[in-house]
Amino acid sequence: MSTGATRTIEQLFVSSGIRIEPGLPICQPDLPLDWYQEEFKPYAEEYLALPDRTPESVLPWMDRYLEPARKELGPKLLLLAHYYMGGEIVKLVERYGGRVADSYELALQARKNVEAEFIVESAVHFMADAIATLAHPHQQVFITNPRAGCTLEMYAKEHHVAPAVDELRRRYGDELSVVAYMNTSGRVKALAGASGGAVCTSSNAKDVLKWALAQKKRVLFVPDKHLGRAACWWCGIPDEQQYQWGGGDEGMNTRISKLSAADRDRLDRARVILWGSYCGVHTIFRTDMVDYWRARGFEVHVHPESPLEVVQAADGAGSTKYLWNVVANAKRGAKLAIATEGHFVRNARDLARRNGAEVVHLADIPDPKFQSIGCGCATMSRNDPPHLVAMVDLLRKGKAPEANRVEAGDVVDEISGARERLAPDERATVVAHARKALERMVEITEAARRA
Repeated sequence: MSTGATRTIEQLFVSSGIRIEPGLPICQPDLPLDWYQEEFKPYAEEYLALPDRTPESVLPWMDRYLEPARKELGPKLLLLAHYYMGGEIVKLVERYGGRVADSYELALQARKNVEAEFIVESAVHFMADAIATLAHPHQQVFITNPRAGCTLEMYAKEHHVAPAVDELRRRYGDELSVVAYMNTSGRVKALAGASGGAVCTSSNAKDVLKWALAQKKRVLFVPDKHLGRAACWWCGIPDEQQYQWGGGDEGMNTRISKLSAADRDRLDRARVILWGSYCGVHTIFRTDMVDYWRARGFEVHVHPESPLEVVQAADGAGSTKYLWNVVANAKRGAKLAIATEGHFVRNARDLARRNGAEVVHLADIPDPKFQSIGCGCATMSRNDPPHLVAMVDLLRKGKAPEANRVEAGDVVDEISGARERLAPDERATVVAHARKALERMVEITEAARRA
């Protein structure tokens, strides 16, 4: 471990601007008690017995547990959350000294915060997996709820993707390179690293795809077909040089020999092969929603997991950090329609209001003919105040549940919570390849920023 880059946690943090306002609810609807693991139930029972969900009731309860942990662990404890978390977790993580970031920044937090020995993440499992992959040997990564998964990643598990990679390599050999979106498991990221490919996020997909194509490679882009199409558009790759592969079981079972002659010919001409998964939160957006808000004087900014035609119609598209910065930097009187996850837009609306700007969710249109409404990430919302409190307090007591410990390459069933953990030698191989893919992403991204 290099100690030359040691920094205190506080020096790295820049507040998101999200605030806890007196009297305002800070929680989503309560989870039922049986959704908590046994070690967490006493904390959940206390929480559910509170008179309300206002800061005046919730914060003193949380302080009883989290302030002693912060005092005892100091900079050894690092709390993290993603922008898509419900407002209560985003606000509370920052209140207790933590960091809110997009998936790219979260992946780098263990590496940047060398003093942190215990990293507690309130988000989804693939993000904790990426943090663990890049962590130093002395660091341990925990997730507040192991069953917080990602529907996009669920249809691109290793057992789905690996057979497709084998099938494509039998036809194209070393010409095939895998670009794995951050929304994949460590095992899928390892497939990217082993193929000479890289990881990407929504903030750098264009740069990573451009790099991969410059290596004279045929790219399998996993798993989000919409982000893949947007990246192709940004890189000038026409539709006829793209091929739509299946997702989930369909992708796993596709055999090139069973394709029609026309499909095989299209596949052979493709420079980018798109895995057929998608995020349900972002596929609700349509171009008529863009037209509706633009006609009312709103600028439209979208996440590139949205359908390509929406990305093309918008005024701008980019990662959660891009979207947050659009709102944070908006001038007084600005009107912005944002197409992404609902919790994010709710927090962005609060921030904009304080700055004299107006933010709406692209799908929240007060016209019955649209029959649409913006939704939050349901799996992210499996994390709540009792999960955070229980995880940190048990960690302070030296009783952190093993079920919440995340090691690179872990696979967790999002329904049952059952975990499959690799043997040490297998994990070392996965870490080596996945880290290579992640580090390659960092190199590409930083080079693009300097250019």
